[in-house]
Amino acid sequence: MRIVYSSSFRAFAAGTTLTRASYWSTPSPSGPTDIQIEFKIEPLPRPGESIEHKRARLLYQSRKRGILETDLLLSRFAKTYLNSFNAEQLEEYDRFLDEYDWDIYYWVTDNPQRTVPERWQNSEIFKLLQTQVQAQGSEILRMPDL
Repeated sequence: MRIVYSSSFRAFAAGTTLTRASYWSTPSPSGPTDIQIEFKIEPLPRPGESIEHKRARLLYQSRKRGILETDLLLSRFAKTYLNSFNAEQLEEYDRFLDEYDWDIYYWVTDNPQRTVPERWQNSEIFKLLQTQVQAQGSEILRMPDL
């Protein structure tokens, strides 16, 4: 059996692991068998988390995604907007960070490989991020200072 495995892991503090895996068995007379398995472990509940702690956690999660492209886009966005977000906006951004890294990257850069799901099409947070990314154009990005 050949196993092809790809995943996006977020830090344990993030509370989410999204894994995608595909398994192929050895070819049989009727042809190879493809099985794709997807599962998602829900984020850890954080009852009583203070606004300051949530901002600090979201800033960290924006900087440490797993792929540099998304790290750069989200860390600059967090540096610009996170301190001005109210509790509801922070909660929405927290849910957005639970998405798969490459999906986020393709969505905000308007890449036709992935269409923006309906749940984010009218999101204020998503529109702010997309506007910031489009305004950056071909600017060379670097991580913002802490």
